[in-house]
Amino acid sequence: MNEDVFNSSLRGFLKKVGITSQREIEKAVRDAVASGRLKGSEKLPAKMVLTLGGVSFTHEISGEIDLG
Repeated sequence: MNEDVFNSSLRGFLKKVGITSQREIEKAVRDAVASGRLKGSEKLPAKMVLTLGGVSFTHEISGEIDLG
């Protein structure tokens, strides 16, 4: 395994996940506030599940997103 290629590919994937996830969460929250489903001061439970094929890997991260 080429560590440099692996590291670069992994960082690129995680960057894509971070950027697209943030964009989609922001859109969903703004739409919910605009439609009245959220007030805009809630704390929302959040969970990210990452799976990696070929090695039977699953990693789950739970947290909270505070809308203030």
